[in-house]
Amino acid sequence: MDSESVEVGRVVREAINILSSSRNGVQISEALGTIKCYLGGTENQAPLKDREEFTRVHFSAFLRALVSNLSPEWIELLTSDQQKELWDSFFLDGPADQAFLVLLDSIISTGPSFRLMKVISILEQFLQTGGMSALMWEVCHQQAQAGLPTLQETLLNKVVCLPDHLCNKLQGNNLPIFFPQNYFPLLATEIIQVLQRISDSLRGGLDCSISFVSQVLGKVCVHGRQKEILNMLVPRLMDLTKVDCIWQRMCWRLVECVPDRWMEAVVCGFVQKAPGADVLSRLLGNLVLKNKKAQFVVTQKLLLLQYSYATAMLQNLLGYLALDSLRRSLLIKVLKELLETWGSSSAVKHSPVEQQLYVSKAILICLSHLKEPEIESNGQELLTSMMGGMKCHLDSNLPRVRRLGMIVAESISARITAYGPSLKFQYEDDDETRELKSLLKQTAPQQLPVTDVPNAGRSDISSVTPKAVSKPSGNPYPVAPAVPEDGSDLELDSDDDLIPHDMSQDKELKKMKAPVYIRDCIEVLTGSEDVDKWEATMKVLESLIRRNSATAREVSMELAKVLLHLEEKTYIEGFVELRQRALVAVTITDPVPVAQYLSSQFYSLNYSLCQRMDILDVLALAAQELSQPQASGKNKPWSAQSPCIQTVPGSDSSQDWRRIVDERIKSKTRHLVKVRPGCSTVEIQEHLIPQSRESCSGANSKNCLHPIQARDQCIIIKGWGQSLVEPACGPNKFSSLAGHFFFPLIQNFDRPLVTFDLLGDDHLVLGRLVHTLAILMYFAIHAVAAAAMGKSLLEFVWALRFHTDSYVRQGLLSAVSSILLSVPSERLLEDMTDEFLETQSWLADVAEKDPDGDCRRLAWQNLLLMENLLKKLRSIPS
Repeated sequence: MDSESVEVGRVVREAINILSSSRNGVQISEALGTIKCYLGGTENQAPLKDREEFTRVHFSAFLRALVSNLSPEWIELLTSDQQKELWDSFFLDGPADQAFLVLLDSIISTGPSFRLMKVISILEQFLQTGGMSALMWEVCHQQAQAGLPTLQETLLNKVVCLPDHLCNKLQGNNLPIFFPQNYFPLLATEIIQVLQRISDSLRGGLDCSISFVSQVLGKVCVHGRQKEILNMLVPRLMDLTKVDCIWQRMCWRLVECVPDRWMEAVVCGFVQKAPGADVLSRLLGNLVLKNKKAQFVVTQKLLLLQYSYATAMLQNLLGYLALDSLRRSLLIKVLKELLETWGSSSAVKHSPVEQQLYVSKAILICLSHLKEPEIESNGQELLTSMMGGMKCHLDSNLPRVRRLGMIVAESISARITAYGPSLKFQYEDDDETRELKSLLKQTAPQQLPVTDVPNAGRSDISSVTPKAVSKPSGNPYPVAPAVPEDGSDLELDSDDDLIPHDMSQDKELKKMKAPVYIRDCIEVLTGSEDVDKWEATMKVLESLIRRNSATAREVSMELAKVLLHLEEKTYIEGFVELRQRALVAVTITDPVPVAQYLSSQFYSLNYSLCQRMDILDVLALAAQELSQPQASGKNKPWSAQSPCIQTVPGSDSSQDWRRIVDERIKSKTRHLVKVRPGCSTVEIQEHLIPQSRESCSGANSKNCLHPIQARDQCIIIKGWGQSLVEPACGPNKFSSLAGHFFFPLIQNFDRPLVTFDLLGDDHLVLGRLVHTLAILMYFAIHAVAAAAMGKSLLEFVWALRFHTDSYVRQGLLSAVSSILLSVPSERLLEDMTDEFLETQSWLADVAEKDPDGDCRRLAWQNLLLMENLLKKLRSIPS
């Protein structure tokens, strides 16, 4: 050890002794002044070698001595100017990394006192005067000179976790600057300052490392503070990288140097915060080609393993891949992997609809960025993927999934068939559909010239051209027909000069007189070739059956057979509805034989799937009407206050069944507290149950052919209370007939036929069957056969509880609801105790793990019904 080192150490030890023992303000100020010479920046500063020795070996120990001797009495020995110049300056002007560590360690280890508040005040000044940028700059220099990795790791943890340390220490007395929403934007500003100093250093030809800044950014993002730091950092980097290539390279290096374990959080943050794909490309460069972790995040994690991000993020991400020729190979690879997932039957069955929508959006955005050569080279592979995926989606029971398959298939077909017809489907045009189609219309800037002034006036014409028409082979703009100018000699062969015939006196032909007897109706429907008479018969058949019930009973079986096999001879508005109503009227008039006939035909050969589902709809509607209260012995439609079943062809009847169940739950509960619609938290302790669906209204509500608008609101349940609306009084005719409807339908479901396999590919019909059985069980309340029906239905549910189709599982859960609501609670627990407990365990598993949101909701609702049922039984005195 040389003499200079010994001298510096001796001076520091003497100063520390004076600070700890003397109560003389002059001696203390002189000692501090002597040490201040080793910091530099004064007139009589120590030699450079001594200053370096002091900051490297003795500075931290001296700062700790300053803090440990701090007290109100000691600080009063110095004037306010001396405190700022001789005490505060050691922490604010000395090596920032050592001062920061001493301050933070002192705060953590010091209890509530004057010393704690003084140190916190100094730390606040440290942050406000650029201490963090000085700290990071010093570490960057140390990394360039192979500094100590242990010290750098300690500093990294302290810098990122500063708000946590201060919050735990100060709690309610914390200062605003230490709040995360204030601290991390400040840290982002300090990062920009450090990057500016690094930029100046590079321009001066000096080497400097950016690694520590990258580590700070990565650790902040992985701690969940992406929003706070990137909201400030990304806009500044956007401005600085616009015209400066050095700043662009620094920004690329900033992200490239982030450790792999934190790369995902940083990349996700940049993708979400960048306002466009061009900005993202400027900020990240070719990161996905240089870093395997970043490539995995961009091409796999954000597209195939996540689905909660906004559409704008997908556009940024895929646009980033499309903007550079080196990255376009990844765009093609991503499209193929997305199509593989989209065309997987397992993914269609088991993944949530939201994830399928997310993947569909990504596919359409990829298609919008493809160029013609890429489409030509990959067209056959795209076509193969489209055919397989289209089949999987069209096989789904969920209308939304089918519509997604149609839109994506249409889009792929339109891109790969430049000439000739492309696929075209019919589906409902809603907001989601319009958004998906708008994604495909995006084109790369180089493919959409906007400077063609002569053709500018034709843009409106091309914009309204129907997209279903195949692309023309010639001029992309439609050519207007030639119109001769005024005074032209051109003669056209046209009929425009013909005088129209006067039709003012024409009279409408007299309409065909409809039959007045049911037997005449049968003859017309089976043998007549008169289309007008056939149409008139269909329109009056239901009313004839209901008015002449005795005659209808005589020919009920023949009429049911005719209607079941009836095909439309000519277009009649509402033909399916007319046929269905007539079948329901026949079933109501003579329920036992007709219901048995329809049930037997459901499992017979040579019926289409549509006919089998028609049978289920008729049985459900007939059960509904038979169970309704009657007045004066006349059959009449349900009142507007009664729940109804929607059986429009192609509709999702599970939604309507759930509305019926909710109506029953509503009548079984007493409303104590209401909260705003839209609440999503389910609290079992408070018995929070979602109530949904409003009753149908209108004079003709028995078949409920109008869409039912849903409205969700949460209520708190306390036991089984009075019904809010007193039901109409009257006999339930379905009680004595329930077994004739129910048992024939449930007994042969596991027997495959040559053209019909419920447990195989015909899961759509199975789902409708399950929902129909649930409806029949629901209307069998107070029936003698209710307990037997409930036991059979519970066994049926148990056999199919692991079905892969979400529509079938929704029906099974609705069936459990109907059992809980219709079977007497005493019989349910006495005769089906084991089944009850097994079902409860299964419902708990579904509520936690089922990928379908509706299934989880129904499972929670059933669990709450079970709990209320048990509470009710416990409250009954034995």
